[in-house]
Amino acid sequence: MSVLVLVVDDEPDIVPLFRQRFRRDLRAGRFALEFAGSGPQALGLLTAARGQEIILLLSDVNMPGMSGFDLLERARALRPDLPVIMITAYGDAATEARARASGASNILAKPIDFAALRAELEACLAAREGRA
Repeated sequence: MSVLVLVVDDEPDIVPLFRQRFRRDLRAGRFALEFAGSGPQALGLLTAARGQEIILLLSDVNMPGMSGFDLLERARALRPDLPVIMITAYGDAATEARARASGASNILAKPIDFAALRAELEACLAAREGRA
């Protein structure tokens, strides 16, 4: 079973950024990255992900159509144990409080601190290995 990190953001430039930042992990097969440009697309991937274990959902807060908060609520209904990290360009206290109250395991501000994200990802991988 492959291990998957689902990244949801309406900005297409995040795809090459994430692929570059995690290129060694991707080449080594530690996990795969899947990208969705919207909340509905992400929900489709969460529902259809057969043969893949999604270990982390990263979602932008502000997206057209379905917000990251709406996605978080629906993702929790589908996969209650899935860790969710919200990403926002508006790192204010109210957004952070809402994310945590909604069940996000963490919230990261843009530009993304990839060292902090890597630490979160390593924790998810370690938790998975503990369950296996």
